[in-house]
Amino acid sequence: MQARYAFYSRMNYTLPSTPPPNTTIPEPANTTSKPFSVFDGCDNMVEGIVFDLAVQTFNIVVGLPANILVIAILIRNRRESSTSDIFLGCLAFMDAYFGLMVPVSFLNLYHWRSMKAWMALKFSYGVKDTSGPLFLSCICLDRFVAVLFPIAFGRLKATTYRAGLAALVLGLTFAYASAKTVGGLPNFEKVFTAEVLATFTWMVVCNTSILWALKRSRGAGKDEMHPMKKKAFKVVLSLLAIIVCNYLPLVAVFPFQDHYSPMAFTCYIQPVGFAFLNISSSIQPLVYLSRLERVPFQPGSFTKMFCRKEKKQASPA
Repeated sequence: MQARYAFYSRMNYTLPSTPPPNTTIPEPANTTSKPFSVFDGCDNMVEGIVFDLAVQTFNIVVGLPANILVIAILIRNRRESSTSDIFLGCLAFMDAYFGLMVPVSFLNLYHWRSMKAWMALKFSYGVKDTSGPLFLSCICLDRFVAVLFPIAFGRLKATTYRAGLAALVLGLTFAYASAKTVGGLPNFEKVFTAEVLATFTWMVVCNTSILWALKRSRGAGKDEMHPMKKKAFKVVLSLLAIIVCNYLPLVAVFPFQDHYSPMAFTCYIQPVGFAFLNISSSIQPLVYLSRLERVPFQPGSFTKMFCRKEKKQASPA
């Protein structure tokens, strides 16, 4: 019964205990060993699980190609790269890795039913839980310093600083994912909750500060804004929208866990909440691509048609 609620107990799953070597445990008569199943405990309550699987299917159909396109664009533009591109590249790579694990998830649900495959999936869940909020925070930090502390930003423009910060985030990500894979840590879900709440708070601070800087940059009686600050505000605002839409719903349900029955929370509430987090693997690259004036590697006719449509919407009525 320790493997109960295995599939969507992404936080506190504990491996079944194993007896010491060279010992035997007598089994009661007329009993058969039940094979490991990631659906165990939710066999008759699969609606929430199906919803999350549909979202993960969207990730592999839309999110995986979009993340690969983002990585290709960043490599193509590496000579004219932005200071945040290293964080964007790491984020796209992690989301692409999470998308590649979707077929493994389906195969393990319906065919393999393997504990080893489940542990690999748990590691990918840990990577997804941590890499998104932390790398988004790094992008926000980069824009924050660029707008409010331009002199310090000029001194810290070297790639070495951002590579070091990215390495630190990757280290924290893999440490969190490893701890989740091992499982059994008490109150482990509070780490994720605190992480997302801190990220959300930081995003709000970034937006407020950059908006304040934008207002100060306007001339008397004029509405024009500094182009760099205006671009930075749009970037951070899009990041805040991602945090609110994709990460906050999951965090919001954790304080009310005790108000639901264990099976209802595990089979319905938790998978739907994680579905909002999982779909960020598609939303994040699409938001980045939408900010580009021209998307490389696309047919010229499609690009012209898309740009013509944007100009028509921007023209005054």
